[in-house]
Amino acid sequence: MINVTALTKHYGDRTAVDDLTFAVADGRVTGFVGPNGAGKSTTMRMMVGLTRPDRGEVRYGDVLYTDLRHPARVVGTVLDPRCMHPGHTARNHLRALAALSDIPVARVDEVIAEVGLESAAGQRTRGFSLGMRQRLALAGALLGDPQVLLLDEPSNGLDPDGIRWLRNHLTDFARRGGSVFVSSHLIGELAMFADDLVVVGGGKLLAAETVEAITARRNASVVAETPRPAELARALAGPDVHVVADGDRLTIRGTTKAAVSQAAFEHGIRLVGLSESAASLEDTLLDMTGASAEFASA
Repeated sequence: MINVTALTKHYGDRTAVDDLTFAVADGRVTGFVGPNGAGKSTTMRMMVGLTRPDRGEVRYGDVLYTDLRHPARVVGTVLDPRCMHPGHTARNHLRALAALSDIPVARVDEVIAEVGLESAAGQRTRGFSLGMRQRLALAGALLGDPQVLLLDEPSNGLDPDGIRWLRNHLTDFARRGGSVFVSSHLIGELAMFADDLVVVGGGKLLAAETVEAITARRNASVVAETPRPAELARALAGPDVHVVADGDRLTIRGTTKAAVSQAAFEHGIRLVGLSESAASLEDTLLDMTGASAEFASA
């Protein structure tokens, strides 16, 4: 379990992270989401001692990160896939990391195989694509066979096959009892494998819940097509029902498909079409974070 408590960071007059408190559970994938400038990268850097918080702390179990005797054996991180010497081969880059963390060199070839870089192990990293750098960075995170993976945008630069591989790998890691804390702007992709979400905006915590609980915040909408839209709208009127008309089509929130069908039947209103669509996770998160977005389109 990772426990983040009252984490706060200021840069001059700007508050990058504001009293952030949340937990990351063992055996689960926790997504970390929010608009640009929300404080995600600053938070993740503070979680591994790269940035000093003004206030608050991060504990892995009961231990502060700075007090871990062998950090690489507890937390594997990918915060910037560009952090590798361009003149080093992939294998030598990992050998250097292994030496710094007192990890057996035999582990290097194991993680190279695990991330699918065997054919590129002897190549210098200056020629690597972003996707190859992401795989090599993940190999570095896995070197110490850690209990936790802390990853900032790890799917950036990966092709669809690579994204699926990453999704499966992180899911398997969590199912074996590890903790995964991963930031991503690919909300649709994250929804496919995350168990929980930590949502931030303007440096503040907006939610820390399961994916299902956050998605359920936004009601599904029912779309009804009828030659008598005004009559159907009146039949559905209620304090919690919101109806938007567009010609013969009504978009209705606050009720169910079955309730709309029953109301139409009771009032003798013919329905041409009736469908129900659940709110997407992306739509729900945009609603939650829209007010705190640093940059917004017109």
